[in-house]
Amino acid sequence: MLGVFAHPDDPEFFAGGTFAKWAADGADITFVIATSGDKGSSDPEMTQERLAQIREEEERAAAAALGVKDVIFLRYKDGELFPTLELRRDITRLIRLKKPDVVVTLDPTRWFSSRGINHPDHRAIGAATLEAVFPTARDRLNFIEHERDEGLEPHKVGTVYIAGAVDPTLTVDVTDAVERQIESLRAHKTQISDMDLMAENIRKRSLDPNSPPEYPRRIERFHVINMR
Repeated sequence: MLGVFAHPDDPEFFAGGTFAKWAADGADITFVIATSGDKGSSDPEMTQERLAQIREEEERAAAAALGVKDVIFLRYKDGELFPTLELRRDITRLIRLKKPDVVVTLDPTRWFSSRGINHPDHRAIGAATLEAVFPTARDRLNFIEHERDEGLEPHKVGTVYIAGAVDPTLTVDVTDAVERQIESLRAHKTQISDMDLMAENIRKRSLDPNSPPEYPRRIERFHVINMR
């Protein structure tokens, strides 16, 4: 499985329960993070270079708490991500290298919700990832240098899970995994000032409104595309 996101903390916030559940079931998961989150600080003493280093360390710790085995940083500039051919090439290369059956990414069509405006990097990574999945990673003459220079053969992804989707089509039961999601988010100390409030918000957000109060069920929602 490959999770492709824009920033450190995106995998945990958008789909941490699902990743924790899959990891517990034995899935081999790799996170690809396009930026190192080098702009996400209000500290007047912080530099972009130092913040990037800290946030990469936070993300590795958070991923490990979920049971994710590997994190790859592409190190594009935070806040400057676009679905360029270069970004698509990088994601395509990793799809061909890792050969995931499942790819998880973000919704490129979500501009805003009742909670606020979506980060443009989120839309960019979703667009570039979907374009890499189809048709680029599948068709060998796209970025032929991958095969010619590295021996990376084309790969067809089986299923795409889109997190933060405008129109989700699938719910994943994360009741037994939500506490691991919260624990993983505690690694993101530069981004979360109130850990108790974060935990409360995650539990509230993931609550299935159709579950009985005495047996609360936690869920995460995705739009799923079957590529088979």
